[in-house]
Amino acid sequence: MPKLQGFEFWSRTLRGARHVVAPMVDQSELAWRLLSRRHGAQLCYTPMLHAQVFVRDANYRKENLYCEVCPEDRPLIVQFCANDPEVFVQAALLAQDYCDAIDLNLGCPQMIAKRGHYGAFLQDEWDLLQRMILLAHEKLSVPVTCKIRVFPEIDKTVRYAQMLEKAGCQLLTVHGRTKEQKGPLSGAASWEHIKAVRKAVAIPVFANGNIQCLQDVERCLRDTGVQGVMSAEGNLHNPALFEGRSPAVWELAEEYLDIVREHPCPLSYVRAHLFKLWHHTLQVYQQLREELAKVKTLEGIAAVSQELKLRCQEEISRQEGAKPTGDLPFHWICQPYIRPGPREGSKERAGARSKRALEEEECGTEVLSKNKQKKQLRNPHKTFDPSLKPKYAKCDQCGNPKGNRCVFSLCRGCCKKRASKETADCPGHGLLFKTKLEKSLAWKEAQPELQEPQPAAPGTPGGFSEVMGSALA
Repeated sequence: MPKLQGFEFWSRTLRGARHVVAPMVDQSELAWRLLSRRHGAQLCYTPMLHAQVFVRDANYRKENLYCEVCPEDRPLIVQFCANDPEVFVQAALLAQDYCDAIDLNLGCPQMIAKRGHYGAFLQDEWDLLQRMILLAHEKLSVPVTCKIRVFPEIDKTVRYAQMLEKAGCQLLTVHGRTKEQKGPLSGAASWEHIKAVRKAVAIPVFANGNIQCLQDVERCLRDTGVQGVMSAEGNLHNPALFEGRSPAVWELAEEYLDIVREHPCPLSYVRAHLFKLWHHTLQVYQQLREELAKVKTLEGIAAVSQELKLRCQEEISRQEGAKPTGDLPFHWICQPYIRPGPREGSKERAGARSKRALEEEECGTEVLSKNKQKKQLRNPHKTFDPSLKPKYAKCDQCGNPKGNRCVFSLCRGCCKKRASKETADCPGHGLLFKTKLEKSLAWKEAQPELQEPQPAAPGTPGGFSEVMGSALA
């Protein structure tokens, strides 16, 4: 049976999906997808998977896709990042039996994508992209789709989309921001770009960007004419977004934790989801934020979530009779996170932490990254000032820091090679080649049966010992 294409693929295989959960690294895992599907999502993507790692590492395949068959988790699109046509197709062939389509990530704007040369940093290499999509379209038994970011110019974005369609792309997701629009520089996504692409291609188009509530979804569908709307950050803060509901955070947090117990995932994923769900409440209860960052078990995370629930319910009981103001006035309700702009980021209200930093350094305006914040929570005395870091002597051979107690003044790698070659010891690196050899020889000398010559077989001069002796000679 020939594979379905274009609108037929969207209407029959994807069941005309309009509400779509985006591919999110370490965040759109099976448990989160199942939660989102229960609350209005009609199509989900896997997290972005690295094609080269997927091909070479069986454990990576098992952990990210092969772990279990879940009939509820369909329709499903597997997304890969790749920059080599052969590798992309090899990975897709290994994944195609577990999904309904394969998506090529051409939208990731992060520095890791720049270093790895994938995502949005391929958007100027049209020849390469044509070869990747064309080969996948020819070889796969499922359709190939793409997720892209726009160029500043609408006409170039349209030509880009048409090139991908011509190469064999069967569905296009357009994020209405350029690759430079990220973090505090995100700004608003351009629905005009998305609308122009939709008019210019003959395949289904999904829109991504500016989606924080169901009204945004409906307005986007109406204004752009796309077939579906994809949500990433809006979904993380409110998995019931596509239902048009804003439930109490603990309702969805408890449901998600129950799913995780049935479909386990790394604790870091769970913690990240709870940080997003409880984002607004954690601005109020800073101590519980720190506890959530430190707990080491799923039940520990559940306990912190339960404590947040109790604190919120106490607030609710104190506020009975009070008239709410605004659309979502209470921090314990699932609601969107409004990312501050470049100027707003440093003007967060007193006592609250911005998304990227707990606080600004008193001695300057530099804001610590999330990883540095975590390290500082574990060790309050840790400093990140380069001028205060200790200076290390370099290995004589490779330039890496040498071991302070190395007898050869080398790093561990170079020391191991030299100690092995010379059958020497280096107590500083815990390498005991000489000592182990001496112990081995002493043990052999202490075994008399190893020293006694074996009796010669009748009629055989010298027997076994003579034969072995001549062979050794």
